[in-house]
Amino acid sequence: MKILGLSDLEVPIIYNPNIKKRFNDVDLVVSCGDLPPTYLEFVISMLDLPLYFVHGNHVPKFVDDEGNIHTEPQGAINLHKNVFYDEKNDLILAGIEGSLTYNFKPYQYSQQRMWNMVYSLVPRLMKNKITYGRYLDVFVTHAAATGLHDDTDPAHQGVDAFRWLIDTFEPKLHLHGHMHAYNPLIPRETQYKQTRVINTFGYREITI
Repeated sequence: MKILGLSDLEVPIIYNPNIKKRFNDVDLVVSCGDLPPTYLEFVISMLDLPLYFVHGNHVPKFVDDEGNIHTEPQGAINLHKNVFYDEKNDLILAGIEGSLTYNFKPYQYSQQRMWNMVYSLVPRLMKNKITYGRYLDVFVTHAAATGLHDDTDPAHQGVDAFRWLIDTFEPKLHLHGHMHAYNPLIPRETQYKQTRVINTFGYREITI
């Protein structure tokens, strides 16, 4: 199975009429935030695949011809505080939006709020273990987990609750954005225990 991961940066190889030919072996798309809804709607329409997303801490808005404001791509599935079973791909996904608070704008949360949102997932993850034999396959967030691709500045500190969820429920993948990986020396993929942690900045093709 192949996942196309997106976040933070619009790239020409994605916003391209040849996207279907280039990514013809992808099974689903995951956006980790900070991308315009029109960009994601283009991906949905061209690839005709499920697209799961969480909002980042910068949420672009789109105003349609009737003056309505949209922040979510039409046809996509918002994973924030949600657990979703993709039956076609036999994949369990869950997600949390936003980043830690650093300038008190929307989609920013304290460590405690992040804990509360992660705890809200636990009953459904436990049910998954009974129903599917596993808790979670893909954990989708915008921010990084503590000690895994995070940084020391207030805007990019890692989320403690995300690290706990990874330790406790051992998803196959943790996909995140938020960390702008322009420096090739900064790792974009890390194996942490049973979980591959991948920064989807721009785009990443992920095989599981």
